[in-house]
Amino acid sequence: MAVIGFIGLGHMGGPMSANLVKAGHTVRGYDLVPAALEAAAANGVTTAASVAETVTGADAVITMLPGGKHLLDCYDDVLASASPDTLLIDSSTVDVADAREAHRRAEAAGFGSLDAPVSGGTAGAEAGTLTFMVGGSEEAFHRAEPVLEPMARKVIHCGGPGNGQVTKMCNNLILGASMIAVSEAFVLGERLGVANQALYDVVSISTGQCWSLTTNCPVPDLVETSRANHDYEPGFAAALMLKDLKLAASAAEQSGTDAAIGRLATELYQRFNDEGGGGYDFGAIIKSIRDRSGD
Repeated sequence: MAVIGFIGLGHMGGPMSANLVKAGHTVRGYDLVPAALEAAAANGVTTAASVAETVTGADAVITMLPGGKHLLDCYDDVLASASPDTLLIDSSTVDVADAREAHRRAEAAGFGSLDAPVSGGTAGAEAGTLTFMVGGSEEAFHRAEPVLEPMARKVIHCGGPGNGQVTKMCNNLILGASMIAVSEAFVLGERLGVANQALYDVVSISTGQCWSLTTNCPVPDLVETSRANHDYEPGFAAALMLKDLKLAASAAEQSGTDAAIGRLATELYQRFNDEGGGGYDFGAIIKSIRDRSGD
């Protein structure tokens, strides 16, 4: 079993670190929020008072941070204190350029590194069923597999440095756009007299079937796993969806990709966040669509 440093013990990092403890690893964790440290300690994580204390002597260090600036600032401390053979795994969702800069800094300091963002939300983090999309060398990927597997349903190598982040933003572009389409379809059906149950029964076995319909349906009482059944308490908050769509839109612009649907999805989630929806599950965008539909 390994000694793992875990930096960032929030809604995702907390349950992820707990699953590593359950798998028999020794986990040292650090977070700026005292409540997150207390929750992690209750799950068997040894809490640390600093980044340096967290990473010293660790076989691997996992970071789960809010953004690219936080990641790069944190890596300054990680690279100064970690042992030379420590593997660095970043599971934050950040801009591709920031991910590749983190790889560059790690390589310059002699460390193996991976970008390994996840899909599956808080439910997947708690259940240990996340999908890890991993960018970096084959050697680093194979070293990381035993560390990532207790938290995962799937661990997939997506190519070189930054490619995990590329894959994540492509996935969430599809996810955000599909949730808007599913929501618009239900509102349209409602307004033209089709029962929600009937529409679901047809589409769920037809060509419109997708995860946004059959796992996180934005209409309550149709799918057991939907956050709509819990007043849209977030499994994946609309504010985080907007963050990911902005990353995809920026990457599309920088790469010269014609991503009109992605741009429109970003605009619609920006509007929903501006209306105060950012703290709800991203499926709650159906409420904005209903409110804006005519009499």
